[in-house]
Amino acid sequence: MVTTIQVNERTLLLLKKLKEELQASSYEEAIVKVANQRTKVKESMAGSLRKYLKGNQKAEEIIKEVQNDRRKSTRI
Repeated sequence: MVTTIQVNERTLLLLKKLKEELQASSYEEAIVKVANQRTKVKESMAGSLRKYLKGNQKAEEIIKEVQNDRRKSTRI
């Protein structure tokens, strides 16, 4: 189900900034990420690591990516 909501210009600017900082593909994704952080809901490790498993990447490269994403996601 899709719902449209009204927000003022200031809120829209905040959402745009949040979306960019979290590298989210949509406002919904950005909102869900923040809501999950605030309510301490965590994704399963298998689901969150799946996006990092690419080709013949070394473990060190994957760890760096995870750490960088974690640093970015905690800055709100």
